[in-house]
Amino acid sequence: MGSEISLYAPDTDRTPAALAAVRSVFEREEQRFSRFRGDSELTRVNEAAGRWTRVSPGFAALVTEALRRAGATGGRFDPAVLDAIVAAGYDRDFDEVIAGARGALRPARPCGRWREIELLEGEILLPDGVGLDLGGIAKGWTADLAADAAVEAGLAWALVSAGGDLRIAGDAPELDLTVDDPSQGGGALAALRLASGALATSTTVRRAWGDGLHHVIDPMTGAPADAPLVQATVWAPTCAEAEVLATWALLTGPEAAASVPGAFLTPEGDLLMSFDEEVAA
Repeated sequence: MGSEISLYAPDTDRTPAALAAVRSVFEREEQRFSRFRGDSELTRVNEAAGRWTRVSPGFAALVTEALRRAGATGGRFDPAVLDAIVAAGYDRDFDEVIAGARGALRPARPCGRWREIELLEGEILLPDGVGLDLGGIAKGWTADLAADAAVEAGLAWALVSAGGDLRIAGDAPELDLTVDDPSQGGGALAALRLASGALATSTTVRRAWGDGLHHVIDPMTGAPADAPLVQATVWAPTCAEAEVLATWALLTGPEAAASVPGAFLTPEGDLLMSFDEEVAA
């Protein structure tokens, strides 16, 4: 999934089994949801746009969740932005994109056709010209599954981090965490203490490959977002939900702080915090 995956957990005789379970979950879901693998289930579904296609229960479950979240956010989270993100130049693995190996840019077109996607009894119908890009929500979904799998393998608690987005499962103590600064200097923007739930971050600074070219698409325009925030880090009970809310907050702007717990960085460098006092160190 283009990310470093880490497991933080108590060191017991069950830790190796938990680590193997985490690795297995990510390998399975990568095979299911990667848009950069020609043999993935997602690639097969996207190539079959315009006709009904059989899908696995896991695939159907995530798409159902993604469509529900699209409706809840008024389309600010849109799982059907594949054409838009390819048009912006993110048409292959990110390491290849930043090395300059990408196709020609194409004009942006508004998104929103997620409303036309149909799911029925293990089959999906994508309209002609529509493709799914489940990158962020699939990564969060997988982190959730992996954290639960680690606890099921015998750990009292586990924290799974996928490229900095994380999920805590089990009976964890308060863990000291940081919100990363996306600027060139790096470092930490804020310190937190969490014992449950998940954090996810959406930013226009990372996964960028040119002036105004990055991976966060504004579905209203179909182009990389000229977002009112530089970065949004959001807490939610699950990492899949946190991923969606982080994208929603980035596109919504500073007023998102009134609706979701998180840390929000403005273009002027101001940090807005809306975490409960007991989790903000």
